[in-house]
Amino acid sequence: MEWLNYHHLLYFWVVSKEGSVSRAAELLHVTPATVSIQVRELENSLGVKLFRKSGRGLALTETGEAVFHYAKDIFSLGRELIDMVKGRPVGRPLLLRVGVAEVMPKLVAHKLIEPAFHLPEKMRLVCQEGTMAQLVADLSIHKLDVVLSESPLDPTLKVRAFSHLLGESEICFMAVKEIADPLREGFPQSLNRAPMLLPTPNTSLRRSLDLWFQDHQIAPDIRGEFSDSAMMKIVGRSGAGVVVVPETIVEEVQAMFGFETIGKADGVRERYFALSVDRKLKHPGVLAISQGAKPKLRELETSGAKKGA
Repeated sequence: MEWLNYHHLLYFWVVSKEGSVSRAAELLHVTPATVSIQVRELENSLGVKLFRKSGRGLALTETGEAVFHYAKDIFSLGRELIDMVKGRPVGRPLLLRVGVAEVMPKLVAHKLIEPAFHLPEKMRLVCQEGTMAQLVADLSIHKLDVVLSESPLDPTLKVRAFSHLLGESEICFMAVKEIADPLREGFPQSLNRAPMLLPTPNTSLRRSLDLWFQDHQIAPDIRGEFSDSAMMKIVGRSGAGVVVVPETIVEEVQAMFGFETIGKADGVRERYFALSVDRKLKHPGVLAISQGAKPKLRELETSGAKKGA
């Protein structure tokens, strides 16, 4: 059985935090040569390179990043063990690191994450937004526990991860009152040449909407395309055009932006996924998101439909 040398790991962890062997040596009260030897021993035992040269200092390799995050958890747990033995308060919160794809509606993401805050144990959320490529790269090296997205994993990203369907929502067209009122009559043909704000063409929702427009022989006047759904709504609030909104968050969008519902894009649905490196979800926070998603989305969609009726 292989054993990890935690002494070597400690030296690696300090070098990673400080960014140089010399600063790590000062903190550990040893010579730089001793630190270098210990780190090299760890690399030899793991069979991987953990650092690469970066200017005058050192930078972690991709594997080094993953090892660093494990080391951080290991030594944090070690400090907690000592606190417990010495009778000091422990209570370390559960860490949940969530990546949210930039095209994902943030109100939907918030609703999906919400069940994790109701776990019996205290939780600390770390949430970051980015492109799918950035987030999946961080997921692959365990910097994230889960990625929330409106599409499954793109196979071209060549990362071993799994897509878990959380739920879906129908799509509504909304706008400020002066735009919405005249467009309700004769919907959906009233949308022909109507000013429209849409997601960017690289999104699954946009592709579905383009097909829907084509099927209904509608040619909207596209005034803007957005990768960030929040920015689309902000621009829409100024009266620039009609926006598309998942039915699950219609009520919140009405309250926040003053939009009114024009009609529904029948047959167009936005789907939501949790991407993870595990085929079977294990993290308590990710499990809470997965298990709470479908009833939460169904409840919100019913509420939004009644509100828009």
